[in-house]
Amino acid sequence: MDGGLSVSGHGMASAGDETPMRSATIVNPEGLHARPCHAVVSLTLGFDAELRIRNGGVEVNGRSILELMTLSAVQGDLLELRASGADAEAMLHALCELIAAGFVEND
Repeated sequence: MDGGLSVSGHGMASAGDETPMRSATIVNPEGLHARPCHAVVSLTLGFDAELRIRNGGVEVNGRSILELMTLSAVQGDLLELRASGADAEAMLHALCELIAAGFVEND
């Protein structure tokens, strides 16, 4: 796996439910502010899947910039990513790469 990325492939523990789930650590110093939230939402638009993201006790729609910003995720926070739909696995993989790359922010 990429350096600085913490990923785990846990499935949800419901009978017959194979919802893909991953965990990824925020590595960029500024955390999850407006530009990274926009990057996440833009990435998800290319996939046929829904996304839920949890930070601590808060879970939001991963396709909403405003909801993502309410997570107040900072560097070092571990996000739990859960997707459902035809492209769920591919979307989670791409999202984990985006997070590991620090949301590809070039200052």
